[in-house]
Amino acid sequence: MIESRTQPDPETGTASGALRWQLCSFDQLAPAELYAVLAARVAVFVVEQECPYPELDGRDAEALHLTAWHGKFDVAAYARILPPGTRFAEPSIGRVLTAASHRRTGLGRVLMQRAIEATAARFPGRDIRISAQRHLGDFYGELGFIVDSEPYDEDGIAHVDMRLSAPG
Repeated sequence: MIESRTQPDPETGTASGALRWQLCSFDQLAPAELYAVLAARVAVFVVEQECPYPELDGRDAEALHLTAWHGKFDVAAYARILPPGTRFAEPSIGRVLTAASHRRTGLGRVLMQRAIEATAARFPGRDIRISAQRHLGDFYGELGFIVDSEPYDEDGIAHVDMRLSAPG
């Protein structure tokens, strides 16, 4: 486990305010944690967005998994960090989600800030790339990402590639 801690997180506005943040490799996820993460991803990306696509893409074993747990196995937010050369030449952040029960609380911004920090620590001096749903471009722009491609269709949803320049 790279990081695991329980703390009140006043930035999130969640009912109890307590989230347990976990950053770990695939092998460090307990089976019940992995199941909860995959269930949350399918609930948001396949069911909620009505987008049948291969959610299990074979990249999870290479990734770092950042999860905000609310309770034992309730995924409040999640992001996947991929090393350079996995999806893009740069390290990337993807599968970013906030569970419906935790939206409009600021948790998505906290999640992305933590994901950016973890990616920069793991891959110092490297730009970070994301494939963002086009309608979320302003959100990611507020975090420093710039659009780096023309819009394209990915599984029936308009996306753009965005890049965050390495500090310095």
